[in-house]
Amino acid sequence: MFGGGGMNPRKMKQMMKQMGIDVTELDAEEVVIRTADEELVFSGAQVTRMDAQGQQTYQIVGDPETRERGAAALTDDAGEADDGDESGDESEAGGIPDDDVAIVAEQAGVDADTARESLEATDGDLAEAIARLQ
Repeated sequence: MFGGGGMNPRKMKQMMKQMGIDVTELDAEEVVIRTADEELVFSGAQVTRMDAQGQQTYQIVGDPETRERGAAALTDDAGEADDGDESGDESEAGGIPDDDVAIVAEQAGVDADTARESLEATDGDLAEAIARLQ
């Protein structure tokens, strides 16, 4: 669009600033683009953000690694389910986070096991679990 092939980069930056376009280089470690069928993973890509008239546009330069979309997600989910089954005290039943258990235990003045039982009975609702114990 712009014939910037032979233009001085400093002059180009100055012209963009006059037009209200701000360009920022981002220090991205990894960029993942998910489509319905696959994931494009850019490691070590150059990422540039352009702010113009209230809209942000990102440009990614690099060679992506292509992965099947469902393959990585299924492995991660299976791994999490296995970890939950093996550990007895960590947020196993219903996926109750340990932080929630600690909050209910502190607020209601009960031990962690009682707090977890109350959270499980209320499907993880913190306020209801605390009210139930008071």
